[in-house]
Amino acid sequence: MNLTSYPAEPFRIKSIEPVKMIPREERERVIREAGFNTFLIPSDDVYIDLLTDSGTNAMSDRQWAGMMMGDEAYAGSRNFRHLEETVQDIFGFKYVVPTHQGRGAENLLSQITIKPGQYVPGNMYFTTTRYHQERNGGIFIDIIRDEAHDASLNIPFKGDIDLTKLQKLIDEKGAENIAYVCLAVTVNLAGGQPVSMKNMKEVRKLTSRYGIKLFYDATRCVENAFFIKEQENGYSDISIKEIVREMFSYADGCTMSGKKDCLVNIGGFLCLNDDDLFAEAKELVVVYEGMPSYGGMAGRDMEAMAIGLKESLQYEYIEHRVKQVRYLGEKLREAGIPMIEPTGGHAVFLDAGRFCPHLTQDQFPAQSLAANLYVESGVRSMERGIVSAGRNKDTGEHHRPKLETVRLTIPRRVYTYRHMDLVAEAVQSLYQKKESIKGLRFVYEPKQLRFFTARFEEID
Repeated sequence: MNLTSYPAEPFRIKSIEPVKMIPREERERVIREAGFNTFLIPSDDVYIDLLTDSGTNAMSDRQWAGMMMGDEAYAGSRNFRHLEETVQDIFGFKYVVPTHQGRGAENLLSQITIKPGQYVPGNMYFTTTRYHQERNGGIFIDIIRDEAHDASLNIPFKGDIDLTKLQKLIDEKGAENIAYVCLAVTVNLAGGQPVSMKNMKEVRKLTSRYGIKLFYDATRCVENAFFIKEQENGYSDISIKEIVREMFSYADGCTMSGKKDCLVNIGGFLCLNDDDLFAEAKELVVVYEGMPSYGGMAGRDMEAMAIGLKESLQYEYIEHRVKQVRYLGEKLREAGIPMIEPTGGHAVFLDAGRFCPHLTQDQFPAQSLAANLYVESGVRSMERGIVSAGRNKDTGEHHRPKLETVRLTIPRRVYTYRHMDLVAEAVQSLYQKKESIKGLRFVYEPKQLRFFTARFEEID
């Protein structure tokens, strides 16, 4: 490994949060009490928390200072004006509707754009996104390139939409039966894989030909911009901000979870260009979130988000962010650990199917691998496989994704390279005794988004 290719943290640490490692026998008790679901582990019992990068970011001194300038007026908060101006400047959309987090924006977009029976094609599903689409009568269709479903294939821009698949869907179902195209940048469940600018242009050209709206899931758009700058011809000398602005120039709007690339702990927004859709969204946001000038956020949260958005565009920040994830991936790759290739922008995804070849998908290998990694090391990760995929709402059968993974998700500005070393050592240690990992079965299965609260037991 060439250590010079991994930049040091571009910040100094001013405040710390102590963590501790509880003994192994306590971790065994904790995981049993949690029903082998890492979401149900108390955070005090976690040593290194890689459950998610959503809302787990460390904020800067400027963001904390901004929190003290919160205007908590019920209507007309000056912090919303600052957030609105910042989002309009960075993304280029006309309208901004604040929400409490990304799924609030997904709910609004689904309600105002989907008619029952319409199709919503996208570059691989995401759990809450598909839930809102289906809850409003939509039918999700995966149109990501086939290579995204091959964990071992190491090629750039595996998040691209397959234009042939999209054209075929239009030809078979009719453009009028497509609510909109959902383009995620980056693609979470594919391993944090980016989408090329070339593909965005081509998708825009195709959708424009048929009058189909194109909306982005912008949650990790700054990470996507870094990959474009690093790997796509013609962008190496273009700033991250300019790349982001061009990315969204091909869209009709976007949903955003501010808990990721906005570097805050709560918040989100919906962006739109269409006057009528904006009018509908403004009405619904009052029902589900709050006034159109706060949308479920406090003024201080909106101020921190506006500042965080600007900080996220700094090259020194995003280079370190992506390369810290890449560092962990390289450590695991050198040890022969099976995982999704190439390493994405926010997480390393262990390939549970190859990690635990003795378990069938019906024995939930990714769920068990995540539980066993916690017992082994105190590191909390999460399942991204058949449990997360859920069931077909009509047949009741499991959705069976080709990728059965465990996500090691790196919070922003929280951990150091030494923490990544410890995680790599833990995964390697568990891999040496992978045959001891047992399968699981449900003891409690919620009907919706089951991965959050389901409980399991080991199969003897």
